[in-house]
Amino acid sequence: MSEAAITKTIAVDGVSHHSTNQLASHSTSRDWLGHSAKLWFAVTVMGQWLFAAYVAIFYGGVTFSGDLAGWNKVMPHGYVAGDTIGNLAVGMHLFLALVVLIGGPLQLIPQIRSYAPKFHRFNGRIYILTAFILSLGGLFMVWTRGVAGGEIGKYSISLNAILIMMFAGMAVYHAIKRDIKTHRRWALRLFIAMGGVWFFRIGLMLWLMVHQAPVGFDPKTFEGPFLSFLGFAQYLIPLAVAQLYFAASDSKNPKYKLAISLGLVVLTLAMAGGIFAASMGMWLPRI
Repeated sequence: MSEAAITKTIAVDGVSHHSTNQLASHSTSRDWLGHSAKLWFAVTVMGQWLFAAYVAIFYGGVTFSGDLAGWNKVMPHGYVAGDTIGNLAVGMHLFLALVVLIGGPLQLIPQIRSYAPKFHRFNGRIYILTAFILSLGGLFMVWTRGVAGGEIGKYSISLNAILIMMFAGMAVYHAIKRDIKTHRRWALRLFIAMGGVWFFRIGLMLWLMVHQAPVGFDPKTFEGPFLSFLGFAQYLIPLAVAQLYFAASDSKNPKYKLAISLGLVVLTLAMAGGIFAASMGMWLPRI
């Protein structure tokens, strides 16, 4: 039914102006929610691909030059002399991280899903498989080599890995069931959880840019209350925001939609600040 027909039908009941205004308000709030989500996604893709360029150029450069010990400049315990299996695990982890940083965003682009469905399915299978490999490999490295951040860091990374595998399984399950709406929501949760390492970096650099000092943690030991918080917040906060977005998408309350839209824009701007700080302070100087 066209908008004109809807308006005409409502007018017969004697509530034309009020109901038309409700429809317009609902449409506007829905548009804003969609626009804010697109802005978040665009900024996220830009930031993740910058991070991917850094991983490829820095780690790839020191690896192909034969200087594997160069990993330790930015990754404590990345290379351990004599630990061939562990070093191979780290190298594979870095390569697969590059795969998901590049391929992950492609799964969420509607035009690719529509015009290249075979690529979407192939890339999706690679992404899911890589998610499990990275999670299991991450658990192996964390509990055999340790991690910056101490014991709490081990638990935060382990929870992230468990969530990744759970979300991957749910995304596959609903794809098989042809429940596309639910599949896409689990896929977005997976994308967010997979980006935990990236969210950690931009969150840390935003914090340092705001405070201009390592407030809340010791930069030598890389431990402290802020890092303990960030270890879990790096994926739990984005996942909570995603859940609020899903609720707003399903809601018929235009005020709620607009509130979530505004909140998402504010968080996206903060995220952009973190990307800028990480790019200038960590990534670009090493590229």
